[in-house]
Amino acid sequence: MKKSFLTPLLVLFAVGSAAVLHGAPAVAAGQAEDKTPTADSIAAPRGSVIDEVVWVVGDEAILKSDIEQMRLQAAQEGVRFKGNPDCAIPEQIAVQKLFLHQAAIDSIEVTESDIAAGIDQQIEAWVQMAGSREKLEEYKRQTISQMRLQLHDDYRDRMMVQKMQQKLVEDIKVTPAEVRRHFRDIPQDSLPFVPTEVEVQIITQTPPIDITEINRVKDQLREFTDRINKGEASFSTLARLYSQDGSARNGGELGYTGRGQWVPEFANVAFNLTDPKKVSKIVETEFGFHIIQLIDKRGDKVNARHILLKPEVSDSAITSCLVRLDSVANDIRAAVPPKPIQNQFIGEWTFEDAVVFFSDDKNTRSNRGLMTNRIDAQTNTSRFRMQDLPQDVARVVDTLKVGQVSNAFQMVNENGKTVCAIVKLKSRAEAHKATITEDFQVLKDVVTAKLREEKIHKWVTEKIKSTYVRINDDYRDCDFEYQGWIR
Repeated sequence: MKKSFLTPLLVLFAVGSAAVLHGAPAVAAGQAEDKTPTADSIAAPRGSVIDEVVWVVGDEAILKSDIEQMRLQAAQEGVRFKGNPDCAIPEQIAVQKLFLHQAAIDSIEVTESDIAAGIDQQIEAWVQMAGSREKLEEYKRQTISQMRLQLHDDYRDRMMVQKMQQKLVEDIKVTPAEVRRHFRDIPQDSLPFVPTEVEVQIITQTPPIDITEINRVKDQLREFTDRINKGEASFSTLARLYSQDGSARNGGELGYTGRGQWVPEFANVAFNLTDPKKVSKIVETEFGFHIIQLIDKRGDKVNARHILLKPEVSDSAITSCLVRLDSVANDIRAAVPPKPIQNQFIGEWTFEDAVVFFSDDKNTRSNRGLMTNRIDAQTNTSRFRMQDLPQDVARVVDTLKVGQVSNAFQMVNENGKTVCAIVKLKSRAEAHKATITEDFQVLKDVVTAKLREEKIHKWVTEKIKSTYVRINDDYRDCDFEYQGWIR
């Protein structure tokens, strides 16, 4: 179980769930099935299939339903494409296939816990917008479990593409001299526009979970263990039915994973299992409670399956947590501390003091509550554009003046858990034209992004040349971004 921090893709791709061809000839018993799409299948009469293969990239087929699904998603999210969407959409999917193919060759790994964390964030964001899980399920006409299953493959592919792109550009470094040289002769009206940026401090508290709810979850996991040991059900079946992790669709299987890719509590148990027939004791992590079963060990990696159950926090616990943080916020505004605090007497009560005594967010507590924006693997900054802040935080910060402390509010953290928070707007820089003295990091990011984009573009162009590509004749008149698709 590894934490997931989803950084923006260098290029954002999305792909719809694959559909199944209908009306294809049955394969005779004992006959080897050729899974490679053929020119005949590409040119199949429209009336003979419900779905249709329109592109083939390497050994990956792109279905008409993939394109329609991406078109629908883009319309819902207000995404616009350069040029004709009928050409741009299948090309984006085809480019994604190139990255995914190379990721497989380079053994790029994405763990199920990474995927699950991303899906949890997306679903919790939807819940916040809908108002409740019940309203979300009613709106989407799906259960939460069905949404998780539907999102799984998209998130896996996006993360694989992201990791592959990061690998391709990881050696690009930009010096201050290169930044100054790049912008030295640029006219004033061509300088990049820096949007409004803010620095935000935060205090979070996790509402306590009632012991009866924890016992309920543990009793259910003990029941699963008992049923598995008695042979009444298999571990993988129970994982598919009940696990609240994205790996549920794979029977809880996580794939071969190194120790460092799981949180320590989970890794310590998983790596000490020796008998594939036995089920581990109950393991508590920041994600919830697990039982684990060994599948196989290969060198310094372990393949295991698990069932994750998450105790639900009660409405009363959330309300109490919000009231407690509202009291802290009032004390900060009044600069009057509760006395004594942990046997200490302090003078003027500040937000920074409150962070030390009350915040349980380990990512910001050591930084006096200051939130950190991770630009990439090498770059962190305390400045956020409003759209880069967590949605719940941005909504509150937008109402604050510099130095103000918010009322308590409910939000979902990066682990998909409900927490309560108060924030302080530390600074706000209004939108302006970039200057080399005030916005060096912004200008450096512009140059770095340009060099990365050029390298990615060159890589895709070269990759197309060495990859098998077949395209339906309907797309042969398209003006594509990349040359080489049409042969």
